[in-house]
Amino acid sequence: MKVAILGYGAQGRAAYEYWGAGHEITICDKDQKLVVPGNAHNQLGDAYLHGLDKFDLIVRSPSVHPQDIVAANSPDILAKVTTVTNEFFKVCPTKNIIGVTGTKGKGTTSTLIAKMLEADGRRVHLGGNIGTPPLELLSGGIEPDDWVVLELANFQLIDLRYSPHIAICLMVVPEHLDWHADSEEYYNAKSQLFRHQTSDDIAVYYADNEASGRIASTSPGLKIPYMDFPGSTVKDNVVMIDNQKVCNTSELKLLGRHNWQNVCAAITAVWKVTQNIEAMRAVLTSFSGLEHRLEFVRELNGVRYYNDSFGTTPETAIVAIQAFDEPKVVILGGSDKGASYDKLARTVATSNIRKVLLIGEQAARIKTALDGVGFTNTTDGGKTIQEIVATARSEARPGDVVLLSTACASFDMFDNYKQRGELFKQAVQALA
Repeated sequence: MKVAILGYGAQGRAAYEYWGAGHEITICDKDQKLVVPGNAHNQLGDAYLHGLDKFDLIVRSPSVHPQDIVAANSPDILAKVTTVTNEFFKVCPTKNIIGVTGTKGKGTTSTLIAKMLEADGRRVHLGGNIGTPPLELLSGGIEPDDWVVLELANFQLIDLRYSPHIAICLMVVPEHLDWHADSEEYYNAKSQLFRHQTSDDIAVYYADNEASGRIASTSPGLKIPYMDFPGSTVKDNVVMIDNQKVCNTSELKLLGRHNWQNVCAAITAVWKVTQNIEAMRAVLTSFSGLEHRLEFVRELNGVRYYNDSFGTTPETAIVAIQAFDEPKVVILGGSDKGASYDKLARTVATSNIRKVLLIGEQAARIKTALDGVGFTNTTDGGKTIQEIVATARSEARPGDVVLLSTACASFDMFDNYKQRGELFKQAVQALA
């Protein structure tokens, strides 16, 4: 069989490992300098999507939009297209699959669910958009009674043909409008996680988010809201489910009230598998979060530094800002994702912020939004991460928080949000 793999990132490499034996593989990628395995053909450069009709199977990587494939070929070509996520659902030995989507919080919620199920004594495989590509999970020897937890982004969901037994939709706001035609396409992509469920399946959604409810409504299964009494909610600073106390919010290791939503989403899903309150409590009172998500870096001269590089939208910057009552020096800016900064500006103006450091391509747009609400405590952060951190240090006072939560993507100055976060942490640790 002639197989074309479109894009050779982590999921493209997983596709090569899976289909490579016994098939004729061609790796198609825009990068002309890409080094491909010696036994694979290649189609590199700007025309990498052209002439795909000669292949029997086409494996789309998440970065490649289906409409880009159509534009270079014809609508009929999509009949040959699959993804590593579709293939995983097709061949996975267990049907105990939990899928998590939303605009932000997917990784945290997925990890909480996996850890809670493990604390209950179950064998769990965690992957998807977080860490391990779905097909690579198969090498872990998944058994029929195991549980699989998948974090799934819109890029993976847009052409998903399967749905998990338990599907979760966190808060959803328009994002990735530089990739999607419009917000409607973005919402429809999220809906694929629910659309293929049956009446025996479960759809969990955020009760206070209209888009989340709308997306989950496409499921024919049982629909369960979270952050909604008497289900899972926070009442009088107590995390509860079905009128039972799990823990106090003061015991949560995750920073920020926004994480209460992720906590409630996780316990709602786990509650449909096991009612082990002690397992839930053990995880919630010990898990402090994922790397690059409100990650504490260090304290120096009474100033605490936090890395929230994963926060690449105004909405995530807002919740990061709101996680701290202390005076703050906040680093905002980066590359464009098509978002409005108006709500962010209003939050900055009312959130005890000492100074905003503006960086990257979006610095001018963010400054315009801040000027519009009368916030003028801004400065140029600098052109390198060392300059940015040095500027932040000079502006901060003992008792302050320095927060990297840019509200923007990272591609103007960095390879990705991970590199931005790593370099920020290195520069902070180098301060003396």
